[in-house]
Amino acid sequence: MSTATATQTQTRKFALGRYATVVTRVLTGLLFATTGLNGFLMFMPAPDPSTMAPGGVAFNVALYETGYMLQLTCGVQLVAGLLLVAGRFVPLALALLAPVIVNIFLFHVFLEPSGTAMALVVVAAEIGLAWAYRDKFRPMLKA
Repeated sequence: MSTATATQTQTRKFALGRYATVVTRVLTGLLFATTGLNGFLMFMPAPDPSTMAPGGVAFNVALYETGYMLQLTCGVQLVAGLLLVAGRFVPLALALLAPVIVNIFLFHVFLEPSGTAMALVVVAAEIGLAWAYRDKFRPMLKA
């Protein structure tokens, strides 16, 4: 393989990876902006509690009864989602979403298994984006 061919192949791989990162960032941002906004405007139908596992229903009721936790979570999702869509402060948005995503994943693993596949997709998107922006996280991880 010549040097020019190797350079072209490397450039194509870099461009493909860059596009994948942008697409993942925008789709993840749209998902969280939409779900965050739904928390305030309720434009998507809520799932029927009779179709949910009892543990999942109890957890959602407990969050609702705090009087602030669902609003806080939806606000974080909305702001972080908009930041991801805009491509501004992406590492901050990823850091804000990390505990939300961990909770979404654990909720589906332990309380409501029906959404585990989608939770895994969201976890993979978060990990992929965190990896793509790993240079921005290095200073924060120094002892």
